[in-house]
Amino acid sequence: MAGPMHGRQGHGHGKGQGAKDPKKTLKRLMSYFKAYKGRFVVVLLCILLGALANVSASLFLKALIDDYVAPLLLQAEADFSPLLRVLTTMACIYLGGAVASFTYNRLMIGISQNILQDVRNSLFAKVQTLPVRYFDTHTHGDMMSHFTNDIDTLRQMLSQSIPQLCSSGITILAVSFAMLTTSIPLTLVVVLGVFGMLRVVGTLGSKSGKYFLAQQQSLGKANGFIEEMIHGQKVIKVFNHEETAKADFDALNEELRANATRANKFANILMPIMMNIGNLLYVVIAIVGGTLAITGVTGALTLGSIAAFLQLTRSFVNPISQVSQQMNSIIMALAGAERIFALMDEEPEPDEGTVTLVTAKYDAKGELTENDSDEHTGTWAWKIPQDDGTFSYTKLTGDVRFFDVDFGYTEEKLVLQDIYLCAEPGQKVAFVGATGAGKTTITNLINRFYDLADGKIRYDGININKIKKADLRRSLGIVLQETCLFTGSVMDNIRYGKLDASDEECIAAAQLAGADDFITRLPQGYDTLIDGEGGQLSQGQRQLLAIARAAVADPPVMILDEATSSIDTRTEAIVQRGMDGLMYGRTVFVIAHRLSTVQNSDVIMVLEQGRIIESGTHDQLISEHGKYYQLYTGAFELE
Repeated sequence: MAGPMHGRQGHGHGKGQGAKDPKKTLKRLMSYFKAYKGRFVVVLLCILLGALANVSASLFLKALIDDYVAPLLLQAEADFSPLLRVLTTMACIYLGGAVASFTYNRLMIGISQNILQDVRNSLFAKVQTLPVRYFDTHTHGDMMSHFTNDIDTLRQMLSQSIPQLCSSGITILAVSFAMLTTSIPLTLVVVLGVFGMLRVVGTLGSKSGKYFLAQQQSLGKANGFIEEMIHGQKVIKVFNHEETAKADFDALNEELRANATRANKFANILMPIMMNIGNLLYVVIAIVGGTLAITGVTGALTLGSIAAFLQLTRSFVNPISQVSQQMNSIIMALAGAERIFALMDEEPEPDEGTVTLVTAKYDAKGELTENDSDEHTGTWAWKIPQDDGTFSYTKLTGDVRFFDVDFGYTEEKLVLQDIYLCAEPGQKVAFVGATGAGKTTITNLINRFYDLADGKIRYDGININKIKKADLRRSLGIVLQETCLFTGSVMDNIRYGKLDASDEECIAAAQLAGADDFITRLPQGYDTLIDGEGGQLSQGQRQLLAIARAAVADPPVMILDEATSSIDTRTEAIVQRGMDGLMYGRTVFVIAHRLSTVQNSDVIMVLEQGRIIESGTHDQLISEHGKYYQLYTGAFELE
């Protein structure tokens, strides 16, 4: 089982397979600061104050040595009060810089967390707009990696790296001015040294950038594989595929290790190289400065000037070293941001529909009109825009018709061909056929999870492409073969079908589905908490809750995709009575392997290789002695 599941890992994002434009990614990321520009301006001001405090303290060092310390050495009776005053002044400057640094760091924590919240909100909102096709081609684990690993890479960049970049930039400008006013020759020496440092940063940064993106992609694939393995752990154990699963994970883990090693190998050697170049530059400045002072070439260098310039040199080099230290997190964050923005740039599910579903009532003339009250009157109607700007209202009846429909999940292969069917209001239409014949695909087309390759589907005479998808799906109740529950109470899970349903409506729906009996025997009844897997419930009980959830929605059209497949024969008899009440007066599409559940259908359609080969009632199909007859008598079995 591990092999096929592992095969999905290679999909990834088509738009995120390589580093494209880091500058564009950074610019887009910085656009999130617009909402917090007031606080960010305060941050920049605090950074400026901290930089000025740093430069001022360095310049004070020149005055401290030349104007206070050196004269004291020549005095017979030293007066330390001037020195104490200047030291107090320097202490106040340093304290002001420390307060400014503390303030901007605290503000950046708040700004960065708010931005991360905005990114998560935008990303989650985007996911809700994606078509079902996207989720079919991307692993859940890789998508989860966007919300965890990729966003986590932004945290350090936003809270530390960006303010460090701003602080370093402002500090370098301020220190450059101070250095030029102190000694132009020594400044030129520093510039030459810094030029070499920047060459090193650029070379190593370009080499590690592509590997950081590969690291994030490998991490996403590994997470996707782990998520699938945990979800399918029972299947793995049943088929004794533990060793195969471990081997597949080892391969993914090795790929992640290799990419992470390559990325961090270049990034982690930056800081030692930069520190050593900085120390070497510090020594060079001391030698050159001492030589100039002794020889008197410049005539303006004093002991205090050299000491101050050495301090300025350290203040100039340290920000560059600190930026190089942040290169690791910056490159990784840009790689994560690129993956995040690639997901955000995915095309949302298109919806060109203009027809909406509304509650309606009959006016004095007996014509439908929109119901202004919030109370559901029991009449659903399609609100159809007219060419003159007005609207007409047509009662929703549940008439569904396919006209020569073709469909394929890919352009190369059609899975449905020439499908023509008619489901009149209140009819029960059943689909039978082997696995892969196209039964579920037909129902997926009704609610527009996928769009047609050719043909038309009309709902109450309206082309479904003209109906807004949200309203179309609101009129359809679906019970799937795979039950999906959510963490919360039993009542919450039933109410998921209609969020404004009262407790009484939820209980009535549970009674209709035959779920009330087992629910009332739970420890807290309808208030019993269950997790997303519904682990404390049997498969049949979870299916009953799904049926109750569809019942509380009270839709005019029901789709039952193997709705009783996980229920034993005894429970099926209970559910079938509830299902009969649920289906009464509605158009119902039923997919079932058990032919006993579809015998009372108004129309039974037999599918084979994407085509409807037989259609009629149970008695009609039996009398024709065709494929349905073979299935029913056991001459041919469903796969």
